[in-house]
Amino acid sequence: MSEALQELAAHIEIKRPNDVLKTEVAYGELTVTVTSAGIVDFVEFLKTDSTCKFSSLVDITAVDHPSRDQRFDVVYHFLSMYQNQRIRVIASVREEETIPSIIAVHPSAGWFERETFDMFGIIFSGHPDLRRLLTDYGFRGYPLRKDFPATGYTEVRYDEELKRVVYEPVSLVQEYRQFDNLSPWEGAKYILPGDEKGA
Repeated sequence: MSEALQELAAHIEIKRPNDVLKTEVAYGELTVTVTSAGIVDFVEFLKTDSTCKFSSLVDITAVDHPSRDQRFDVVYHFLSMYQNQRIRVIASVREEETIPSIIAVHPSAGWFERETFDMFGIIFSGHPDLRRLLTDYGFRGYPLRKDFPATGYTEVRYDEELKRVVYEPVSLVQEYRQFDNLSPWEGAKYILPGDEKGA
């Protein structure tokens, strides 16, 4: 399988030299890093080229690297049922940059791009309906960014007296939390392997 993926990587590099920045075969999967500006043409090539035939878009997501200049990796996964192969395509973008939508090539990308926008704040230019998908209308921030607080900013609850949903700032109650760094098995009759510190 690895040999077939190496051949596929070489074919893609030869056919799309201006788009491909790097190819890598690892753990039985081919990853191709491309320029964000050429993503639409590259995805169309993957779909229509007779050697590739990656006709199924499986997923679009992103990875946040806050310390990098190009903060986000937009990650696309495709499947070729004709060749029985999968490919991962990565395009890096800065926080303030947009990346072209691939809806013209894969209409199913619409929901994936909306989800990625909602979770990371990445804007897909040319998307016909780019709005939040999973979070509430007034939601602030992007939950899958690494600088987003794990607790969020607001707490939502239903108030029985007011008979409506109430939004409140998050307040963490520390009274019942214990940070003694002891084993959860402390005081147990049986000592499990690796938990000898309490003994």
